[in-house]
Amino acid sequence: MKLSQIGFTTFFEEQLIDGQQNRTVGRIILEHKHSYRILCEQGEWLATVSGHFAYETSNRLDYPAVGDWVIVEKMPGEEKAVIHQLLKRHSAFVRKIAGREIEQQIVAANVDIVFLVMSLNDDFNIRRLERYITAAWDSGAKPIIVLTKADLCDDSVPFIMDIERNAPGIEYILTSMVTNEGIAQLKGILQEGITAALLGSSGAGKSSLTNALMENDSMKVSSIRESDARGRHTTTHRELLMLPSGGCLIDTPGMRELQLWDQRESLDASFRDIEALAEHCRFRDCTHSKEPHCAVQRAIKEGELETARLQSYLKLGKEIAFLEKKLNTQNKLEAKRKQKKVSKGIKRK
Repeated sequence: MKLSQIGFTTFFEEQLIDGQQNRTVGRIILEHKHSYRILCEQGEWLATVSGHFAYETSNRLDYPAVGDWVIVEKMPGEEKAVIHQLLKRHSAFVRKIAGREIEQQIVAANVDIVFLVMSLNDDFNIRRLERYITAAWDSGAKPIIVLTKADLCDDSVPFIMDIERNAPGIEYILTSMVTNEGIAQLKGILQEGITAALLGSSGAGKSSLTNALMENDSMKVSSIRESDARGRHTTTHRELLMLPSGGCLIDTPGMRELQLWDQRESLDASFRDIEALAEHCRFRDCTHSKEPHCAVQRAIKEGELETARLQSYLKLGKEIAFLEKKLNTQNKLEAKRKQKKVSKGIKRK
C-alpha cells in the first residue's frame, strides 16, 4: 500500500523538512482513550504521543484526531510507535464540546467531503440540516446531502423541495440499502485518495450506509423507535475505514445537537440566499426585523423566503456571536495567566 492511496498528497509531503523524508509517516485511523491506531506503508501500529509532544501541547485541538497525518518512530521489535509530530491539516470538522466548557473537538481531520446523512422519515429536520451545512462549510470540505431509507418513503418530492429551498446549490443523493439506489453514485465519488466523513443523528442510517460501501456487515446496525423514528447510538467511536472503491470513510457517532464553533463566514455561505437579499436592505446593519425597506422581510411577504429559515439564520448567528464573546473573555484571561507566569519567572531571576 502507498500513502497516496489513503490521501497523502503534496500538501502533506511539503511539510516534511530536511531529514524527515526517511521518517515514517502514518495516518490516524482509530482514536482510543490514551492511544491511537495508525496506518503506515509497513502496516498498522498502536501509537502514543511522545513525552515532549505532550509537554509542548496544551490545547486539545493540537492532539491527533482520526484522519490526521503524523510522523512516528517505530519501537524496535514491537508493533508499536511513538508520535513525534502532527502534520498541518488541510481541513478539520470541528464542533464545540458538550457542556459549558468553551473548547473545540475535532470530529474528523483531512476530509475532502462531508456526507450529511438524513433519513426520509419523521426524523427529517431541515433546521438541523442547516446547522450541519454550516459546520461542513467551515471544515474546508465539500458538503453533500445523503438521504437514506428512500424505499420507506412513499413520496420523496416534499423532502427534496425542502432541501432545494433551504440548501440551494448543495448536491443531494437519494439512497436505499434495500434497492441499492444511490450506492453506485457514492462509490463513484469515493475513489482512491478521497476521504469522506459521515455526519448525522442516530438512526439516520450511517452504519447501514457504511456497510453498503464496505460491502460487508462490519458496522453494527440498530433499529429505530417507531414512536418518533429516532434511533439509538450505534457507532460509539470515530474510525477511518478503507473502502473497496479505493476511498476512505470516517464514520462518526450520531450527533442530534451539533454545537457550532466560530463559523461566521460559513454561516454566510450556508445562507447565501439571505445574504444576497440583505445587500438590498436600506441599512447595512439591518437586523431583518422591524427596519423599513428590509429586502429580507419583503421576500418573506412575497413568499420568496420562509420565515422559519430566517429564524434559523438569526438563531445560529446569535449562537456564534455568544461563543465569540465567551472566547474573547477566555482568551484575555489566558493571556493574563501567561503574563503572570512570565513576570514571576523574571522576578526569580
